[in-house]
Amino acid sequence: MRNVECGITARADDSRADLPFTLRTPHSTFRIAMPVQAIAWSPSGAVRIVDQRALPEAKIERDLESGEAVADAIRTLQLRGAPLIGIAAAMGLVAGTRELRAAPRDRFLARLDDLARLLGATRPTAVNLRWALDRMTRVAMETPGNWGSAAIWERLQAEATAIWEEDRAMCRRIGEAGLPLIPDGAKVLTHCNAGALATGGIGTALAPIYLAHDAGRRVHVFVDETRPVLQGARLTAWELVHAGIPCTVIVDAVAGSLMRRAQVDLVIVGADRIAANGDFANKIGTYSLAVLALHHGVPFYCAAPSTTIDAALADGEGIPIEQRGLDEVKTVAGRPVAPAAADALNPAFDVTPARYVTGFVTDRGLEQPPFGDGEGRGGRAS
Repeated sequence: MRNVECGITARADDSRADLPFTLRTPHSTFRIAMPVQAIAWSPSGAVRIVDQRALPEAKIERDLESGEAVADAIRTLQLRGAPLIGIAAAMGLVAGTRELRAAPRDRFLARLDDLARLLGATRPTAVNLRWALDRMTRVAMETPGNWGSAAIWERLQAEATAIWEEDRAMCRRIGEAGLPLIPDGAKVLTHCNAGALATGGIGTALAPIYLAHDAGRRVHVFVDETRPVLQGARLTAWELVHAGIPCTVIVDAVAGSLMRRAQVDLVIVGADRIAANGDFANKIGTYSLAVLALHHGVPFYCAAPSTTIDAALADGEGIPIEQRGLDEVKTVAGRPVAPAAADALNPAFDVTPARYVTGFVTDRGLEQPPFGDGEGRGGRAS
């Protein structure tokens, strides 16, 4: 199958030949049906992803055979979402060094360092990316000096899988922490995509919604389309429809009108980086939602794993904001929607001050900042 707009081709089914190594895949303990698994190991040891550029028109899986291919996939939004980017980068280091298992240790480590630099430069805002890469390189450097490349590679493969497993578990705990916020009959508004397509599990912002639905609660989700790349309309709505959860896609500018008419019970969004004081970066448009929610008295929650907290940053002023290409703003589905001579502005993220946030839903529970050393110092949110 070929997606004309994206110019990508679906993979053929892989043969299940015996492998020269063991690939561990996390096993879910979730009772709910996962709408999609965004990442996995392929039988050959490549990184298998769902190419998110093709959704919702087609679900296309791709096998990324090298670290360079993983870097390109992150940069071009074939996969996205702060937790998933971190997982993919860790797995990319493994895929990108598997051909060097017989090489001298020094050569193997040099290649690992090169790949870590390449992957780390792909997207600057999400802290999970740097966190995962630092963890992987630290594991390699701390191996005994008499270990050969094959042993280091096996250790890295186990660590990348552990990062994936840990994220799946954190998603579940985020869902459990946020479940009390979603009563029967709740109308929830969310922005961008913070579900299974953005993580290694059931998501962050969508996790409480999935668990509420699984518990039999009636939930309706308003999904911001999320211009300019439409992650809400294309990805979040796709997930929710496949999970059987009622949803309504809205133009981003409709959110305030819904709140004014008391049609929104709460807003829950994800995060790409959270500063120590609770300021956080998320998809562009999140700040506007927070201001609207505060004005209309609608609770506004940020859901994210504790790995998204960057305690080294005092506040949101230090969060780097990625600037993406102008064509994302000036075209839709490859068709120009603005004059060629017009300029455009395309920051991928904005920063929401902590004062607008009702509470942070993390894998540790419902928290309030400040955060330090990865711990919430302000106690539980009211």
